[in-house]
Amino acid sequence: MSSATLGSSYRKQRQLLTLGFLIVPLGLLGTFTFLPLATMTGYSFQNWSGLGADRQWVGFDHYIRLFTDPEYFAVFGVSLYYLVGTFVQIGLALFFATLLSFKIVGRQFFKGVLFFPFLLNSVAVGFIFLFFFRPDGTLDTVLGALGLEGQIRFWLRDPSINNISLAFTSVWRYMGFNFILFLGAIQSVPPSMYEAAELDGANRWQQFRFIIYPSIKRIVQLNVILGVRGAIAVFEIPYIMTLGNNGTETFVIQTVDTAFKFQRFGLASAMAIVLFLIIIAISLVQRRLFATESAA
Repeated sequence: MSSATLGSSYRKQRQLLTLGFLIVPLGLLGTFTFLPLATMTGYSFQNWSGLGADRQWVGFDHYIRLFTDPEYFAVFGVSLYYLVGTFVQIGLALFFATLLSFKIVGRQFFKGVLFFPFLLNSVAVGFIFLFFFRPDGTLDTVLGALGLEGQIRFWLRDPSINNISLAFTSVWRYMGFNFILFLGAIQSVPPSMYEAAELDGANRWQQFRFIIYPSIKRIVQLNVILGVRGAIAVFEIPYIMTLGNNGTETFVIQTVDTAFKFQRFGLASAMAIVLFLIIIAISLVQRRLFATESAA
């Protein structure tokens, strides 16, 4: 058998082996991602209560209603609180990851403390902070002990502060995820670079600016993309703690209520498709901006 024939046979075997390994993940991806997406897209062009087979084709009526009624997009104002919280969260995670990458006393303990909230279930976190923020709860008790009775408020009922309280809960819940990503990236920097910088007289800030940040820049950009997407599609924390009441309703909560409370699955499907397209558009814009920044 010639070498050309052997090479062709080997390539065919590799292709068959690769296809064999891809069948299962592609099948799962199609079954649980693309098929539901296609089905939901079909529902968005119909009127359907979610019960029975009585469906009415309405075309683009749901999409026209979404883009002509400001009520549906007004709730994105709530996402601004979580967007600000995202940048606070990333800043704190980067600060603690940088601090704990150096040799300080008790750094292993503090690593565990910072990462622990991310290990908790979102439902558990919601109930923890319900007790924390409720009247005469943990926060009010602490403020009272410090003589700050005048600062005691209805943290989850007052529209002027409830979204700030929820955004703070989200920061506490997800900062550990950003922290562990930053810490892993920082620890991948060769120690010899720090040693050389110290010999040149560089302080901690200069080491961060010229060694650490350039080395983890891609991770920072990834976290910003994930954080912005999460701020737009936030659901668990406000739904568990307030059910979207008192001005805390997000677009996702509004979509869930439209489907399961008002039984308008067609309109809710259109809302989900619009949110999906918004997230894709924002992700593409962010990637383009970061790519332009890297090229510059």
